[in-house]
Amino acid sequence: MLIYLQLFWEFFKTGLFSVGGGLATLPFLYEIGKRTGWFTASDVADMIAVSESTPGPLGINMATYVGNKTAGIPGGLMATLGLIAPAIIIICLISMILAKFKESELVKRIFYGLRPASTGLIAAAGLGVAKIALLDLPRFEETGSAADLFNWKLILLFAVVLAAFRKFKKIHPIVFILASAAAGIVFGL
Repeated sequence: MLIYLQLFWEFFKTGLFSVGGGLATLPFLYEIGKRTGWFTASDVADMIAVSESTPGPLGINMATYVGNKTAGIPGGLMATLGLIAPAIIIICLISMILAKFKESELVKRIFYGLRPASTGLIAAAGLGVAKIALLDLPRFEETGSAADLFNWKLILLFAVVLAAFRKFKKIHPIVFILASAAAGIVFGL
């Protein structure tokens, strides 16, 4: 029973402070993993891959994944409820208050101030994912060779997907995700 409350509380705090959506939850997930031992930084990369390739919001998918991995289906439900509870509470409170203050200069400034904070959290998460996905730190630490620092196959796949996505903007992102998964299977990435 305690694990369910702990999952709810950890993800409640994450939901309360991760302004900006699913990617903004990543710094909190890394911290939860380090502190609780429920998952590793490498597991976070897998969570992102699974969460990005399944329907639904990224943060909720990752909370469900962690909860399910930690304590089965009830754990997945508790982590998910913990993540969404702050948003539900805050949206209800804001909707009651905002009608009175929507033209307030203070409210406008608050929202403008939140934008760069969200961008910073998302950028930090993106850099963390890039580090895990594109660098081979264990191999580099083992050999000390700069050539072993980079995972060249994955960097090439990243470059191809980035270029293709920019060139073919009308193609749905799921096509790139599925193609990358197929490349991982075919080329043993």
